[in-house]
Amino acid sequence: MTPEQLRAFCLSFNDVVEDFPFGPETSVFKVAGKVFALSALDGRPLTVNLKCDPEIALRLRAEHPAIVPGYHMNKRHWNTVTVQELPERLVHELVEDSYDLVVAGLPKATRLRLDRP
Repeated sequence: MTPEQLRAFCLSFNDVVEDFPFGPETSVFKVAGKVFALSALDGRPLTVNLKCDPEIALRLRAEHPAIVPGYHMNKRHWNTVTVQELPERLVHELVEDSYDLVVAGLPKATRLRLDRP
């Protein structure tokens, strides 16, 4: 997966915006104002921080050396994923799970608004 593909996939979800609150080198992807992915898209290797259920995060870290506790994030709830070291399908699932976790934590009225086309 290339940086452009990662950006496009993150932006493909409902109500997602790309923001740069930490400077131009870090893309922060938000849904309804809440962060679900962060990446220095020009970084080598390409990594992305993604939210994850704490129990699943532990399992993923044990199974995949390319998934580690979130860099500069709450290590219980965030993973740093080295994109090129994992199958693209798994990266897609991790991004989607992160988005879904953040959406699930939004107020019901906001979640309903996101479900509309």
